[in-house]
Amino acid sequence: METHGFALMSDEAQLHWVTLQDTARQLPVVMLHGGPGLPDYLGNVAPMVADLAPVYRYDQRGTGRSPWDGQHSLARHVTDLAELLDAWGIPEAVLIGHSYGTDLASRFCMAHPDRVAAILLMCGPFVGEWRTAYRAERDHRMSIAQQERLRALKEVPRRTEEQEVELLTLSWFTDHAGPEHGWRWAAQGAQQRRPINWAMNGQLGTEGHTDPLEEHLAMLHACLPGQAEILAGVDDPRPVSALESLARRLNVPLTRIKGAGHEPWLEQPGAVRAHLRRFVQDTVRSY
Repeated sequence: METHGFALMSDEAQLHWVTLQDTARQLPVVMLHGGPGLPDYLGNVAPMVADLAPVYRYDQRGTGRSPWDGQHSLARHVTDLAELLDAWGIPEAVLIGHSYGTDLASRFCMAHPDRVAAILLMCGPFVGEWRTAYRAERDHRMSIAQQERLRALKEVPRRTEEQEVELLTLSWFTDHAGPEHGWRWAAQGAQQRRPINWAMNGQLGTEGHTDPLEEHLAMLHACLPGQAEILAGVDDPRPVSALESLARRLNVPLTRIKGAGHEPWLEQPGAVRAHLRRFVQDTVRSY
């Protein structure tokens, strides 16, 4: 059963949330979507484990059905998650973050280690100088014409709806292992994951550069729960080597899924489902 609701934050923001399955059951899972600036898109991932534990998701402030206009900060987003857990009556949860959601999950873990029963970092967070290799691989997967068109669209100050969809499709199709499927998934995402809060994206991106998670890895390692893992798509244009480095520094297992990119549940749903179910089952059994 799926239930929707709104939670009032301490600064009067209203965040939309959704939960799947019986919330009276034991240890819950909270899924954190990426972006930053996108609405929640993990609706196809939640059912993979919803029979094992209740699964909560939410639209981060300023996205989806959580309208809000103001300055964004990583600390505020961490506080939002803590206040959501309070609103749900959850003392601690299993966190599953994807992309930017892995950064949010990591920072929350450092701020509230007692509230994280387990943490699964899916396709992130990337550390070190990974962006140069990412840009090179992304360009390699694009034609010259596509690269030029993407640059031109980024320079348009006020894009039309059609231009925005085209920009997002060009930006996202290289995230996938297969170009044909990748273009279709990117085009669908460009239509559905809207509108994008570009101000939020810029503000949190700038803060992430100023205060990179990499500088806090020793603290993160000390705060991690006993159940902590990283999951990666081998064909993600972002270098898997950056996640290998992170896994070594945090001393946590890294699982690589072949034939999958930045959203591995699209290309290898069976492998992702099996991994998530094993992770949640192991955590619930030991809780």
